[in-house]
Amino acid sequence: MDYFNYKSSKLFAEDVSIDSIAQQVGTPCYIYSKATMLEHLRKIQAAYAELDTTVCYSIKACGNTNILKILAQAGSGFDVVSGGELFRAAEAGADMKKIVYAGVGKTDVEIIAALKAGIGYFNIESEEELENIIRLAKQQNIKTKAALRVNPDVDPKTHKYITTGKKESKFGVDIERAQKVFADFADNGFVELCAIHLHLGSGGKTIDPYCEAIKKTLPLIETLRKQGHKIEMLDLGGGYGADYETGYAPSAADYAAGIVPLLKGKDLKLILEPGKSIIANAGIMLTKVLYRKQSGQKKFAIVDAGMNDLIRPCLYQAFHFIWPVSVEEKFSHIKRTEKLDINGLEFIDVVGPICEGSDFFAQDRAMPPVKGGDYLAIFTAGAYGFTMASNYNARPLAAEVLVDGGEFSVIRKRQSLEDMVALER
Repeated sequence: MDYFNYKSSKLFAEDVSIDSIAQQVGTPCYIYSKATMLEHLRKIQAAYAELDTTVCYSIKACGNTNILKILAQAGSGFDVVSGGELFRAAEAGADMKKIVYAGVGKTDVEIIAALKAGIGYFNIESEEELENIIRLAKQQNIKTKAALRVNPDVDPKTHKYITTGKKESKFGVDIERAQKVFADFADNGFVELCAIHLHLGSGGKTIDPYCEAIKKTLPLIETLRKQGHKIEMLDLGGGYGADYETGYAPSAADYAAGIVPLLKGKDLKLILEPGKSIIANAGIMLTKVLYRKQSGQKKFAIVDAGMNDLIRPCLYQAFHFIWPVSVEEKFSHIKRTEKLDINGLEFIDVVGPICEGSDFFAQDRAMPPVKGGDYLAIFTAGAYGFTMASNYNARPLAAEVLVDGGEFSVIRKRQSLEDMVALER
């Protein structure tokens, strides 16, 4: 669930009118609900309470340091994939022992920074990477822990760009190769290889692939332990679904109902790396209709946000529910889905101003009639929205706003044209 709801036909974030944010902050902008992100985090923490579990929020989903600070204060650790994300976590006051560091291309500078920060685990993606981390750990005289990322060859049946658990993936090593990696590197003296990391990809809609991956991996852990290797932790990665449509994804409790029984009594700590399941529904992108247009039979609403602000629809063919901020009462209690059949709706493309045919947010979408000057809310935009934004077409980055109860604050100022060129001078 989330805390974006209509009251008297006007959209609110918690107790703040979206109209009032639009008037004071302008558009496009991202608006986040503190109550929503905390509720989703706490539901995950509660669902896995039977196990020794650390939730490590995935910074790549949405990395504003003000949001990271809120999650850290609520007990979250962090999943990082770059030196920049490690820096963001430190800026937010994160517990470094609750940080896991993934990514296939860690540089020496990034690895040394993570070693000096005292992170919890490196997630190892290849033998050469492990050799390099061992070399740098010896050079710095710092001991650390690591989890080997294993591909269980499980397909979560999601978009090919965000499927990472297949054998042929660039990520991790295949499950058959894992034993050799442990045999070759476990006794190096500086990097304690003591955990297994799984990550199937993003966009999971069912719990079955996660359960299948665990069932494939537990025999490996048992074999490694029999060979004398200490395996203390299983990192199940992220990718857990979020409700882009109402009822689209399993809840945290649903996932846990399948996963927890498989791991009870296995003497394993558990790490989870959720990103969008915490932040996706906690954010919307607010945009304004600039013009209406008709070409043949096709209708367009041209808005002031573009694919540089939210690239998911054109990159992943992702669905985002879009609805006016102000609507007639009969349209204010709509189930968020792509398939609406209600009297009074029109079919329209919602497109941006960028010079690309792929610059769209919705095509042939059923919506209440809108006109120039109306505000639209693009829902479930908290994950991989602002964090993937760019300056394409020399467009300034949008503002970010945080709502907390009846108050809101700008947590990232809108980028100015001067800001855009400052580093070029």
